[in-house]
Amino acid sequence: MRYRQTSAVLSETRMNPTAQLPADQAHLRIPIHVITGFLGSGKTRLLNQLLQQAGMRNTAVIVNEFGDLSIDHLLVESATEDIMRLAGGCLCCSVRTDLVRTLEQLFHKRQENPDYAFAKVVIETSGLADPAPILRTLLEDQWVAAHFRLENVITTVDAVYGAAHLQDYEESVKQVALANHLILTKTDLPQADSARLLPRLRQINPAASLQDAQQSTPQAATLLSAHAYRWTDQELNPSLWLQAERYKTLPTHHPQTNAAAAEYADYIRAFCLEHAEPLPWKVLELWIQQLTRLRGRDLLRIKGIAYTQETDLPVVIQGVQHILQPPTTLSRWIDPPPRTQIVFITRNISQLQVKESLQALLESRSPAEVCQAAMILLTQVTPP
Repeated sequence: MRYRQTSAVLSETRMNPTAQLPADQAHLRIPIHVITGFLGSGKTRLLNQLLQQAGMRNTAVIVNEFGDLSIDHLLVESATEDIMRLAGGCLCCSVRTDLVRTLEQLFHKRQENPDYAFAKVVIETSGLADPAPILRTLLEDQWVAAHFRLENVITTVDAVYGAAHLQDYEESVKQVALANHLILTKTDLPQADSARLLPRLRQINPAASLQDAQQSTPQAATLLSAHAYRWTDQELNPSLWLQAERYKTLPTHHPQTNAAAAEYADYIRAFCLEHAEPLPWKVLELWIQQLTRLRGRDLLRIKGIAYTQETDLPVVIQGVQHILQPPTTLSRWIDPPPRTQIVFITRNISQLQVKESLQALLESRSPAEVCQAAMILLTQVTPP
């Protein structure tokens, strides 16, 4: 883990908060928005709609292939071997190398040539892509993390076949679970079954916004906004970023009566843990280490604000699977009283396991008890 030694720094300088951890500077980095969704769910159609809108100006677009993208009407003004500049103010390139090298190429062109200036990046994944490795790359690569930030995941869901995809393909479940925005497509077709699909989407991801693309055209200005940052000082707004309240009303059991159809919901869980009292950073850090090292593959997403004993400032925590970004601090608590709120999206890890493992560490007094706390995370989850 990248921030293994930060607890010592925190402990040494409680009276000087600015020396404890670096201030959160994510607003200075270029935001990345990921568009994903299962095969045939309408990802490329959504991207084509967005490209025609003013909200896509000054955007770099990374796609798998140009072939499916309708860019003729956008009037390509100039082109290099890998990057095309569109009249609408967008840059467009295909992933002919790995994602990191593509981002490096775009960034350096941006530095060298004003014609290639862009303020945000949109990445369209393939239909069978598990989005977790892509998000992990954006957090793990040091160069990418220094220049870009993950802003939104936008997932298209087919109202005709979406329920079947969720049942049969884990990639589809992850695409929904990790989304900030869910775009429902094909609801106008006779075979669409939105009434059956919507409760499943809410069960997997209670915090994502949900829009029917047939009722209203998705807007780039909304989907690609940095809504979690306050316009006054551009600092992160924890309540908008976490949306913790949405996880508190999530039903324990899936509302479907057909148990076989609801099996997918037994292993994907979304929940938020809260602590009103300040937590020892050393214990909190050890707990996160246990989660990522023992169950990193099943820890799809973690993000939170920590209230610790060692600092008066909110500590920002976020990661994907076993990769976590170094923690940073915000300048103040926006929504008093201060409290720890950490949102989890997990696979085959129950909320009870996560909660009990932290409690066990808080109460531990010996190495043996620390090991016992870790064993809680290794217990096989029994579906509800």
